[in-house]
Amino acid sequence: MIKPVLVFGYGNLSRGDDALGPLVLEYIEEHAKHVLPSVDILCDFQLQIEHALDLENRELVLFVDASVACESAFDFAELTPVRDKSYTTHAMSPAAVLAVYQDIKKQVPPPCFLLSIKGEKFELGEGLSVNAGQHLAEACQFVGELLSTLDSRKWRQNCVSV
Repeated sequence: MIKPVLVFGYGNLSRGDDALGPLVLEYIEEHAKHVLPSVDILCDFQLQIEHALDLENRELVLFVDASVACESAFDFAELTPVRDKSYTTHAMSPAAVLAVYQDIKKQVPPPCFLLSIKGEKFELGEGLSVNAGQHLAEACQFVGELLSTLDSRKWRQNCVSV
């Protein structure tokens, strides 16, 4: 049975701050177990074209990833489908995944949001940087609040970046 909400964290646990997306999923599994009856957790190294099918029959989707572009600890934005050049690569953007979903399903994707957490160090074999650890703590608290209300209208009120 497909649960109405999908939280998709992606990144590499072996590449320093790139682990931020998967670490949010670990937080949910350990500290927000009460939402798991309604929330599916999906983890991968990167987004692929096949992940468009994971959006099917969802009411709400949250993508979580590390980013060097955040101006604060994290950014939270609603996504729209965009056919960018990433659909031809081995790693896609979340917006491109939405565009693929729209193309293959001939329907608008469910409301999708991106939580980008500020990272600094992404070298193979590195651990999480001190700053990224602080950003992760703030982002996890935010995710806990988001998941307490599985309503896209309320999530939109929390968008802090485009």
